[in-house]
Amino acid sequence: MNKLEIDWTRCDGHGLCAGLVPDDILLDEWGFPVLRGREITAGELSDARRAVLACPALALRLNNR
Repeated sequence: MNKLEIDWTRCDGHGLCAGLVPDDILLDEWGFPVLRGREITAGELSDARRAVLACPALALRLNNR
């Protein structure tokens, strides 16, 4: 099961992740990500990996537990 996670000690609210995986991440009123908390499907996996790599603060990760 693949899920996105955020390291809140690193997140600066750039919002790039929400643009890359809009079905899984919304932005709150301050521009910080809000995860929907659902499993990443096989079809979404490449976009989720791209979002993890694009995070300038290295705050987003993909956990496959």
